[in-house]
Amino acid sequence: MSEPLLVVDRLSKRFPVAGRRGASLLAVDDVSFTIAAGESLGLVGESGCGKSTLVRLLARLLDSSDGRIVFDGEDLAQVKATGFARTVHRAAIQMVFQDPTDSLNPRFTARETIAEPMQLLTSLRGAEADARVTEVAEQVGLSSALLSRYPHQLSGGQKARVGIARALAVRPRLLILDEPTAALDVSVQAVVLQLLDRLRRELGLTLLFVSHDLNVVRLLTDRVAVMYLGRLAEVGPSDAVFRSPAHPYTQALVSAIPGQGPRIRLQGEVASPIDPPAAACRFYGRCPKGQELCGRQAPPLRTIEGQQVSCHFVA
Repeated sequence: MSEPLLVVDRLSKRFPVAGRRGASLLAVDDVSFTIAAGESLGLVGESGCGKSTLVRLLARLLDSSDGRIVFDGEDLAQVKATGFARTVHRAAIQMVFQDPTDSLNPRFTARETIAEPMQLLTSLRGAEADARVTEVAEQVGLSSALLSRYPHQLSGGQKARVGIARALAVRPRLLILDEPTAALDVSVQAVVLQLLDRLRRELGLTLLFVSHDLNVVRLLTDRVAVMYLGRLAEVGPSDAVFRSPAHPYTQALVSAIPGQGPRIRLQGEVASPIDPPAAACRFYGRCPKGQELCGRQAPPLRTIEGQQVSCHFVA
């Protein structure tokens, strides 16, 4: 088998806490996974679990505190985020952001927005750049008439298409989608998701898809990674994880999907990510299977019947 396109190895990110000397918020904690070329990996979890921080580390918008990010054989974590725009991998990893309104420059037309990364990251200029803008606009379903408009003149769905076209313009190998439809109306969400699925198949894209919508993740991804309080709770094939979730937290998430059986309602409060105890399961205190061992020994991510699960009491 060929080497994975992306290898994330024991990645962590700590943020200093204002007003608390020496304290740190552990947003991403010892996370490891891989993504093969052409694969689509979903990343799910409650708000505040560290999903957005993780993808910003992978896109090199943030520097990691520990660990490695190996993309196509090169450790990107060795390159400071402030200097990453000058590396050959900047064009290869592109990101579509959560809110298309906030992520578009209000002073740029759609054409200028799509062309900007080509000006910064490729040698395309003039007629070649114009042709590429037209090509990628057609791929995402943007008419030529819309390319002269500014963001305030576009609908939510049209702005989402501009954001996707901007990311695709430099022909990335890895496309990171951080809740790309969360700010859109439900009817528009469906259209944009169908577009992303078509582009994935037609262009052979490698995707990391972050979403709180489990049904969307189930439909659009090959594998899914479940994150809880900075750590991975479960990783496995999407069909298997949604059909028979192994980790108690994943079971609770899946039970919230309509038609998935009785709802599992978790008790207790989410623990603080500020200086959490290293020798404890992050889910301890809310887990229906939790025992004394969980409070003093963090479970490793181990493989059980094709799924990786971080739980002492899953056999």
